[in-house]
Amino acid sequence: MPTLNLKDVTEYVEQNIGTFHAKRLEKLKKLNFREVLKRKNPYLFKAKNILTAQDLVKNLLDAYLQSQEETLFGDFLEGVAIFVCQKVFGGVKSRVLEGIDLEFPKNGNYYIIEIKSGPNWGNSSQIKKMKDNFKNAEKALLKQNKNLKVVAINGCCYGIENQANKDGYQKICGQEFWQLISDSDTLYTDIIEPLGHQAKEKNEEFLKAYAKVVNQFTLKFAQDFCDEGVINWQKIVEFNSKRKPKVAKTTKPQAKKNK
Repeated sequence: MPTLNLKDVTEYVEQNIGTFHAKRLEKLKKLNFREVLKRKNPYLFKAKNILTAQDLVKNLLDAYLQSQEETLFGDFLEGVAIFVCQKVFGGVKSRVLEGIDLEFPKNGNYYIIEIKSGPNWGNSSQIKKMKDNFKNAEKALLKQNKNLKVVAINGCCYGIENQANKDGYQKICGQEFWQLISDSDTLYTDIIEPLGHQAKEKNEEFLKAYAKVVNQFTLKFAQDFCDEGVINWQKIVEFNSKRKPKVAKTTKPQAKKNK
């Protein structure tokens, strides 16, 4: 069985981390101020006693961008995990099994994995969907080979899970996840350094674009939601949450019947 060459992982990360930064910057440049304002909780920001337009804009922007970046970086880490597993176990991203991000054989087992960034990722309906995906994938695999010992895993790239055995699957996180897919007990820390490749340069470019967006949004916010320099919270809440007026249905006049 091949062993993992950390140099291969470093090269993969350095060649692909730029994609994460590019998508992050693209998301920032495409932001629409009013769309951001509609998606965030105005009551929370009022409760934090925010008094200036720029502070409010930065809070809104940072909260929105953080959720976007979690998704983008989660996709990138998924790619790293699949690359690593392919090198060691011949793992592949499933193209047939719905919801399965990675499948590979190891030590007599056949692993099917849904990869998530961290352990606190889903609500009950999302977890149920994952469990259904595992059941359907196992059925499909056993139909092809009834002797397969299928092991379903919810693998999380960071964090700790103290109770691995769940209802119909296992949940493993952090060091244990990276060890499972690579057979390396130190990979979870080894990948930290290459992830910082060109981070300083890319972040400087991002910060310039970020400052521009903050300035533009602050000006727009002050024009639309401030009265003589004071934030009008009622106007913000109405914009964010006021129901739309119901449109009255028009009835077409019935055609007169010919006598």
